[in-house]
Amino acid sequence: MRTLITHGTIVTAGGTLDADVLIDGETIAAIADPIREPADRIIDARGMLVLPGGIDVHTHLGLEAGDIATADDFESGTIAAACGGTTTVVDYATQSRRQSLTRALEAWRAKADGRAAVDFSFHLAVTSLAPAAEAELDRVLAEGVTSFKVYMAYPGRLMLDDRSIARLLAWTAASGALVCVHAENGPAIAELVARALAEGRTAPRYHAVTRPVAFEREAVSRVISLAERAGAPVYIVHLSSADGLEEIHSARARGVRAFAETCPQYLVLSDELYEAPGAEAAKYVMSPPLRPPWHQHALWEGLASGDVQVVSTDHCPFLLEDKLRHLDDFSRIPNGAPGIETRMSLIYDAGVRTGRITVTRFVEVTATAPAKIFGLHPRKGEVAVGSDADLVVFDPERTLRLSAATHHMRVDYSAYEGREVTGAPVAVLSRGRVVAEHGQFTGRPGWGRFIARSAAGMHGEARDRRGHHGA
Repeated sequence: MRTLITHGTIVTAGGTLDADVLIDGETIAAIADPIREPADRIIDARGMLVLPGGIDVHTHLGLEAGDIATADDFESGTIAAACGGTTTVVDYATQSRRQSLTRALEAWRAKADGRAAVDFSFHLAVTSLAPAAEAELDRVLAEGVTSFKVYMAYPGRLMLDDRSIARLLAWTAASGALVCVHAENGPAIAELVARALAEGRTAPRYHAVTRPVAFEREAVSRVISLAERAGAPVYIVHLSSADGLEEIHSARARGVRAFAETCPQYLVLSDELYEAPGAEAAKYVMSPPLRPPWHQHALWEGLASGDVQVVSTDHCPFLLEDKLRHLDDFSRIPNGAPGIETRMSLIYDAGVRTGRITVTRFVEVTATAPAKIFGLHPRKGEVAVGSDADLVVFDPERTLRLSAATHHMRVDYSAYEGREVTGAPVAVLSRGRVVAEHGQFTGRPGWGRFIARSAAGMHGEARDRRGHHGA
């Protein structure tokens, strides 16, 4: 199958180019202006942008939390991703207590294989580290899972102690792998939660009150110190605050290989939503919580400057009925919000159209930088001859109204209900196959393949435009 995309403007992290793109099978075969070779299908991209397919490196598909599970599994979640312009997801395969690391990875592969509609990979979330875990970590690395996650929050469930984090960082420093960190001070949060409940402050808005910015900043600083001592890179997930960003900026200025991602919710939503009635506020119970509006400005500046390299979603969608079961105890409301389908349009609308970031930086933070940091580049995250034909034909003038009534995610609410955004995909290709057109899924479940990732590039050999280590 040969597909020709004509008359579009190609946008990469490095610049723009008016040219045609020829796809032969699953890869990009030629880029030129014009291409006069025959093709089985021609896509006219006149007036459109041709982007590398989005890469979302922070999702939770098929995640079980006690007696409930996320609304999206690998089939529905990746269908939604495709409709929104994301062609690769890197999900968190989470080790349960007393489970081996290899068994955890096998369990997550079983959830995705034969169901995913776009390509996928995994980080392995480590919740306990056995005395002889290094040999098992080596085996996981050999399988192409080259990044690992630790939680500094959720004591007694997911949290890994500092000694184990230091040990894992020492292993990654030697192996070339990368540790991703949920940076909040879990024990300190637990104390505030217990105190709030004892005083009768049980409504959803107290979720944010008990997870203050100071506890994010402290955890970011602490784990960066551990990584610096180990000589390892570190990647902070879902950064929500200017305070945490300040720690990252300081670390990068002194040469620490500190990476960070933020999420659309922290860029366009604020803690004012917690003042809504309980049932509405419960939608926004996520960790870290939404912050006061001025943090948004700092995070956008961090994206523009290069201190924040990636925008992912932390897509963790629980049904509203599951969130509303515990309106009388905020600590039992399942944490998370949906976003896998809306990321690309939200960031284009709120970032590019407002002038906060350039269109090339938009491509960098949604596709190229995650591909480079997590060992997918140049196969993914690039419009180049030989790269996978993961492409988005993107209409910068197409307007959407975001709503649970029209999205493909199985979750029964939208965190952005009624918000109008301008800029959206009109065609999405995964390895040369059109999997979505005009917001409707045209692919098939099972098309997506597991992508074994390289550790090359994870330790920040590439440098950003200011000379610091970066993606």
